[in-house]
Amino acid sequence: MEKNQLSDLIINGVSQAAGGTYDNVRIDGVGKVSGSIEARIFKGNGHMHFKADITAGEMECNGTMNVKGNLRFGTMKADGMINIGGGLSGECCMLNGFISIKGDCELENFTGEGGFTVGGLLSAGQVDFRLHGQGKVSEIGVESLVIRQANKGVWSKIWSGMIPKFKPELRVGTIEGDHIDLEFTTADVVRGNIVIIGQGCTIGRVEYRSQLSVHPGARIMKEEKMSD
Repeated sequence: MEKNQLSDLIINGVSQAAGGTYDNVRIDGVGKVSGSIEARIFKGNGHMHFKADITAGEMECNGTMNVKGNLRFGTMKADGMINIGGGLSGECCMLNGFISIKGDCELENFTGEGGFTVGGLLSAGQVDFRLHGQGKVSEIGVESLVIRQANKGVWSKIWSGMIPKFKPELRVGTIEGDHIDLEFTTADVVRGNIVIIGQGCTIGRVEYRSQLSVHPGARIMKEEKMSD
């Protein structure tokens, strides 16, 4: 029995679509989509506005993208600015830019440079991010978390014009994980197995199980070794 071949959605220039299920979605220019989209491959360049959900196996976007609903993907590579009104979930996200997520963010791997805000929980296997701007999250639960401040240079000058709050630091309520390695982070509670508190950190309470390393310039109000 032959399967029905899905059609493609192609937008060039300035146009809009109603949504639907497609094989490939390609937007170059200014695209507006009113309904939910499901696609095997999504590629967008320019300014994109979606009034509902997006689900794609592979995503690549350059420019600005606004999604009022949820964003789901297998892999996503993004350069630019993304605003999501719902939640985000996927296997792998490689970001160069800024992403704002109103709901929860659930990823297996999250890497990149720039800045991010997550209104709910950031849940991930591996996070390795270099901040050019602010990172702001209510709560983080990870296997491994590495936060660094990006080197100041040409990229910092570029991002200073793109990122609303250009102070490269992470602000978070609670971090829980197995391996936590932080720089330039302000947190209420950090709880983990191996915990490294680097330069520029201000932490209210650190709870560690096997190892704690603290930079001389970091501030910790209270630390406690947890029993196994």
